[in-house]
Amino acid sequence: MSDDEVAPLETAFGVDHHVTHAELPDRPAHEGGPDMVQLLTPEGERVAHPELDPLVEALSREELQGLYRDLVLIRRFDAEATALQRQGELGLWASLLGQEAAQVGSGRALRPQDHAFPTYREHGVAWCRGVDPVNLLGMFRGVNHGGWDPDEKNFHLYTIIIGAQTLHATGYAMGVQRDGDVGTGDPQRDTAVIAYFGDGASSQGDVSEALVFAGVNNSPVVFFCQNNQWAISEPNEKQTRAPLWHRARGFGFPGIRVDGNDVLAVYAVTAQALENARCGQGPTFVEAYTYRMGAHTTSDDPTKYRVSAEVEVWKHRDPIERYKRWLTTSGTADAAFFEAVEAEADELGRSVRERCLAMPDPDGTAMFDHVYAEAHPVTARERAWFTEYQASFEQEVAR
Repeated sequence: MSDDEVAPLETAFGVDHHVTHAELPDRPAHEGGPDMVQLLTPEGERVAHPELDPLVEALSREELQGLYRDLVLIRRFDAEATALQRQGELGLWASLLGQEAAQVGSGRALRPQDHAFPTYREHGVAWCRGVDPVNLLGMFRGVNHGGWDPDEKNFHLYTIIIGAQTLHATGYAMGVQRDGDVGTGDPQRDTAVIAYFGDGASSQGDVSEALVFAGVNNSPVVFFCQNNQWAISEPNEKQTRAPLWHRARGFGFPGIRVDGNDVLAVYAVTAQALENARCGQGPTFVEAYTYRMGAHTTSDDPTKYRVSAEVEVWKHRDPIERYKRWLTTSGTADAAFFEAVEAEADELGRSVRERCLAMPDPDGTAMFDHVYAEAHPVTARERAWFTEYQASFEQEVAR
């Protein structure tokens, strides 16, 4: 093999052609490279893809419009949450600004019986799974540990420990496999699991271990990596020498890179990967190539480690504007539709703010609930001490 060639790479859709270095200028590495799947250009022009086009064409007009509605509403919610934190109503917030298409596209590809394991930034996926946005604020406001039922939504609680959820997802997928809910041919029964994580988490040992177990067991799990270019303040080049999706090959299963700012491409690629998992074809690594437009969290200042020119470049790849252009030029939506969505977004922002401020503070002793499945003498003693300690303040006030 010459220096101008690399080996054929297996993807979720078969084996790629040989990619030569001469092809790289067609889409430079900083724009995702020649292997990145894209169905909409940043200008909103449709790109043909014979294998994935049927998945998009199967979407109804209402479903296509629904994707835009999801994108706009979740961005509005995210902006309101950021404002609430800045005003002291939330302790912290992890914004998804710029990553809406990666989350909505993948979230809408899930079936009701599928299970999602998030990080702490998957607000768009939570929206797609029917989680009340206000419940997402509870943990960041300090009033609960997650205000939704994972068994009801098939959307598990936010994971703060970086990368740990990939092991949870893989273990759950192995359980699904052993329950016989994979490869039955019944679309209402066959189940897939999806694990969300970022490019920074891909450097964690937990993720590597999850990839090992998933590959060896042929588990029905999709590893969905949102590569937003920055692991807090560390750029990709300080984390890896190769594209992240290439890692899958070393663990024995396919990987693929998709334009994470292209909601149609993300939907199609994730839908195919999930279906492969449900059918018993095992795991897939999906790298959604996107960008974190804001700070890592509201405690971070990205101006300390990245230049504004980089942000400006990515503004022109905005996932919402891109999709809006295509909806308009294709005749799938009109001005009245866009105006109605904007009005709904404003109402959502108002409702989220009011309901967040109205969230009641929990009883202080609630921290001792559910620590163990049954009553435990240690937590019983701690609860008694805390109750007495709290009461001492009331006694001082009474004096």
